[in-house]
Amino acid sequence: MANDVVATDDPAALPDGLPGVVADYSGDKEAFHIHWGKAMMWIFLLSDTFIFSCFLTGYMKVRMTTTVPWPNPSEVFALTLFGQSIPLILIAIMTFILITSSGTMALAVNYGYRKDRKTTALLLIATCVLGASFVGMQAFEWTKLIEEGVRPWGNPFGAAQFGSSFFMITGFHGLHVSAGVVYLAVTAWRVWTGFYDRKGSYATVEAAGLYWHFVDLVWVFIFAFFYLW
Repeated sequence: MANDVVATDDPAALPDGLPGVVADYSGDKEAFHIHWGKAMMWIFLLSDTFIFSCFLTGYMKVRMTTTVPWPNPSEVFALTLFGQSIPLILIAIMTFILITSSGTMALAVNYGYRKDRKTTALLLIATCVLGASFVGMQAFEWTKLIEEGVRPWGNPFGAAQFGSSFFMITGFHGLHVSAGVVYLAVTAWRVWTGFYDRKGSYATVEAAGLYWHFVDLVWVFIFAFFYLW
């Protein structure tokens, strides 16, 4: 079998051309001593940063140039509880839940390093529950505004661009949170069944943590620019 490609750590022993590239990758190298999954997650998050930056920059541009009064977030996002209108109460709860989930995710990564299978799985499940709660509250928020007449092309509160900005930015972020919940649920199941113990590495848990912390960080900017401005 003289033509078989054999993975090796010695660059000089690699075949020339494409077979050498195949042999190098099949050796499961880690560039700069970083797990390939973690490196790919950083690249994905970098591209996602550009997208969210464009969305928020576009929102600020529209907000500052519109000639029609912009809706007051404290009034639009208020909830009536016990006969009192409380501004931004739902948004505050959503923010608290998402920040708390970032803490449980950090603990999951920490216990993953220790290869504590049970604790890591439970913390991932807790993060999933918090994330799903956030998505549920966001769905309630959307339903409330739709019932009040807010649409992507207009709304009864003021500038028509408010509706399109709201649904685009919060919808895109909510999609990320929903995907993250599924991602973490699959990761938790694999941790619970011992998949990563057999694999010998919990690096995937850390990669999932990077994604979740990114989603939480983006929400901080959305909260500041959209709900507090």
